[in-house]
Amino acid sequence: MKLPRSAAGWTVAIFGLLALVVGAVGLVWPEALLRLLGFEVLESRAPGDYTGTFLTASSMASFNMGVYYLLASATEWRAFYRFTVVFRLVTFTVFSIVVLADAAPGRFFGVAAWEALGALATAVGLWWDRRSALPVVAVSSSAGPASTADAVR
Repeated sequence: MKLPRSAAGWTVAIFGLLALVVGAVGLVWPEALLRLLGFEVLESRAPGDYTGTFLTASSMASFNMGVYYLLASATEWRAFYRFTVVFRLVTFTVFSIVVLADAAPGRFFGVAAWEALGALATAVGLWWDRRSALPVVAVSSSAGPASTADAVR
């Protein structure tokens, strides 16, 4: 797999790798993931409690999302980067509301914060990449016009 070639690509690759690892942990050791997120781990579940099923589905989604992010970073899919900024901010909002509504433990806000920080890091990376890609325009001196080589620097 190719390494990212831009600042934004690195932010997407790091998030992708972490999503892939967290998804794998959830599939292999679901209790560890529940503890990490601040949820209580019960000795047994009541009939009709599909927490395990939902955790498996969420972990698989995280694993797949990690693969998608890594693929996007390897191909420098910039439209995907911009898309993730918007929807990670939406995710931050939804997860924060869930915590504020007492539907999730306070520790779950860490997941919301992670989404917001990731979105901001990618936004800054996109800005940095766009800024560093702008050509420098040379100012002509009294000795004559600047050369094309100077303008491309």
